[in-house]
Amino acid sequence: MINSLLISGTDTDAGKTVLTTALIAYWKKYCSSHRLGVMKPLQSGVGDRELYSQLFSLEQSPEEITPLYFQAPLAPPIAAEQEGRKVELEKVWAAFCNLQQQRDFVIIEGVGGLGSPITYELIVADLARDWRLPTVLVVPVRLGAIAQAVSNVALARRMGVNIRGIILNCGQPCQEQDIENWSPIHLIESLTQIPVLGILPYLENPRDINQLAQVASHLKLEQILPILTLKPSVANI
Repeated sequence: MINSLLISGTDTDAGKTVLTTALIAYWKKYCSSHRLGVMKPLQSGVGDRELYSQLFSLEQSPEEITPLYFQAPLAPPIAAEQEGRKVELEKVWAAFCNLQQQRDFVIIEGVGGLGSPITYELIVADLARDWRLPTVLVVPVRLGAIAQAVSNVALARRMGVNIRGIILNCGQPCQEQDIENWSPIHLIESLTQIPVLGILPYLENPRDINQLAQVASHLKLEQILPILTLKPSVANI
């Protein structure tokens, strides 16, 4: 699907939500002529769906944002089992197709990392492959980031997932030297053969929409969101 993008990560709390909200904030501020759809296909417990609705006017119902919702903050197959339910991917797929027909572009925030379970048989990488979703991989800036990037890209390649690029995320305050020590761009690109499309700085207030839009403006948006052919000058933000 060329009018959609999956935001995935190396694991839970990698920074998917920061990137997702930054891209939405940028889109809302500078690309309002294009209709954007947002999805969190599955969610367990209170989280991203509620955050999107609080920050943005998406003109989407909670069910359109998250077609499959479970109460317990656990992996979907476990949460579903505890509620005596099934992970109905057909329902999620139908909602995704409807949203694609209504919007010019759909940003999808995945569950956990590429290897996170969706059902007892499928992981997020299966969904990305089967739905033909171009994917951006968020890698947290911390010790072990290089190995996480390499292993997730290897998984993506084995599963047939199209990784468009990598975004590094500073989930904690970090200096340039920290980035160079823990997640050096040249080494990650050399080992994965995937381009690093930008770095998300640490945000004290990740709900500041203007700051989120500014952060997104420093990323290589033409590669993350090819639908956006023009990128405003950072000086004008």
